[in-house]
Amino acid sequence: MRIALFTLESALSAEAVEAFLRAHGDRVVLVGRSDPFRPGAGGPVGQAWRHLRRSGPRLLPYLAVNYALHPARGRLAGFGLPVVEVADVNGPAMAAAIRAARPDLLVSLHFDQIFGAETLALAPRGGINLHPSLLPRHRGPVPTIWALAEPEPCFGVTVHRLVPRIDAGAILAQREVPLPPGTTASAAARALHLAGVPLLAEAIARPSLGREVTPLPYCPFPPPDLLRRLAQQRRRLADRKDLRLALRLARLD
Repeated sequence: MRIALFTLESALSAEAVEAFLRAHGDRVVLVGRSDPFRPGAGGPVGQAWRHLRRSGPRLLPYLAVNYALHPARGRLAGFGLPVVEVADVNGPAMAAAIRAARPDLLVSLHFDQIFGAETLALAPRGGINLHPSLLPRHRGPVPTIWALAEPEPCFGVTVHRLVPRIDAGAILAQREVPLPPGTTASAAARALHLAGVPLLAEAIARPSLGREVTPLPYCPFPPPDLLRRLAQQRRRLADRKDLRLALRLARLD
């Protein structure tokens, strides 16, 4: 089994990515790394302005802790695997890299680009994705924020087949993960990504068509009123512990 892993460097998933590579690195033939602040996505200034207009200022500390303080690039390089910068996962350069690596399976672990049908067809077994929510609930980029906003927060992780529609493929494995009261959205995302690594192993070892589900409404980046309500309930997106961990990951220690 030859695997192409796609991810981006974030405090939310760095430990899970490293756990996956420790377990499966001998089968990984390519690591595709996306930059959430790449020029094609607006760069850091354009991204910050877009988030400010869409979600208001309460989201910016969460983004700064988990993405601006991204893990040191040497952490991935330390595994000795070929790392390709992914400007466009469906572009000709990425298609050429996938063809050259000849993976059997594409694995997405906290990746911020949508795979097109032609890209998925480049791997005989298509692709699978780890999503930190109990799909079909909370499809979208920040599912733990939406889960935290529920009257009774319920957290979990899902491995599903990749399809060109966001977080809508057949479910291969799923697990509810109880988290203690007061868990931040950042800490929840880290815990869920880690909890999903064994589920990825299950999906890789036991290929199946999966369980088709009807996708529920997409959960985008949260609007200001949702974040205001979370603040009033003292449900936090990030705290000092999250900041300390992000700072630690940003160093090569």
